[in-house]
Amino acid sequence: MWKGSITDNHMHLDPINGIGLEAVRQFTKAGGTHLVLVGKTLRDWGIHGLGLEDFKAGFEKTIKLSKSVNSGTDATALTVLGVHPSEFLAMIDTMGPERAYEVAIDVMEHLASLYLDNAIDGIGEVGRPHFPVDEEKWALSNRLMGEFLQVAARLDCPLQLHTEHFDEGKYLELGEMVRKNGNPRKVIKHFSPPLTGSAEVAGVYPSIVSSKDSVKKAISVSNRFLMETDYIDDISRPGAVMGPKTVPKRTNQFLENGVFSEEDVATIHEELVSELYGVEF
Repeated sequence: MWKGSITDNHMHLDPINGIGLEAVRQFTKAGGTHLVLVGKTLRDWGIHGLGLEDFKAGFEKTIKLSKSVNSGTDATALTVLGVHPSEFLAMIDTMGPERAYEVAIDVMEHLASLYLDNAIDGIGEVGRPHFPVDEEKWALSNRLMGEFLQVAARLDCPLQLHTEHFDEGKYLELGEMVRKNGNPRKVIKHFSPPLTGSAEVAGVYPSIVSSKDSVKKAISVSNRFLMETDYIDDISRPGAVMGPKTVPKRTNQFLENGVFSEEDVATIHEELVSELYGVEF
C-alpha cells in the first residue's frame, strides 16, 4: 500500500444530480488524497443562461463545492473551471458566432482573474468538441482554444483540454498549436489515450483515463502522465466514466503487482501534480 499522496486529475462532483461529497469519501477510503475538481456545465447547476453573469454564478457554485470538499472530507480539492466546448457550441447557436466569441473571451478573462486571485488552481476543461461539427464551429472552437493557450502561457497556468479522440497525428497537431500560441508549459490533455511519448514530444501532459489496459500501455513507455477517472457523479449513470475509487485502487494494485514502482507512483501522483499545480507534498 502506497503511503504517499494519490491524485485523481479529473473528477466532477454534482450535489444536485449525484452523490456529491459521498463520492469523495469513497475516494479517500480507497486511498485517494487529492482530486482536481473540474466544473460541470451551467445546465448541470440548473443555470440555463450562457452569459458572463451566468458563468460567474456557476463558477462560484463550484468554488463553494471545492471548499466543502476541503472542509468536510479528508481530501484536498484543486479547482479547475472553464467553458466546456459543448457550452461554446450552445452559445454560438443562441447568440450567433460573433457574440458567442465575445462572451467566451469575457469569461476567459474572468477565469484569468480568478486564477490570479488564487480562487482557482487552473483553467479547463476547454478546447474543441469531440464530435463532428460544421467547419465554422470547428474553426471558431480552435480559435478560442488558441486564446486559452495564450492565457495559459501568460499566467503560467494549468490548462486542461477537452478534445476529440487523439492519436499520434493529433498530438503532433496539438504540439504545433501550443508552440504557436505562446508555448505554455502546463497544458494537460484530459481523457488522453496512453500515448505518453507523443504527448511529451508535443510538450503536453497526458491525463490517462485509468483503465487497466491504458495505464499499462502508458507506463510501458514513460511515467510522465497523470491519472483520472472523469467521474461524472450522476445517479442515473452510476460509476460513469469511472467510479471515484478507481485511481487509488488501480494505483495500489499496480504497485503491489509490480506494474508500478514506488518511483512511478511518486512521479505520477506527487511530482507532476506539484510541477503543474504547485501542490506541496
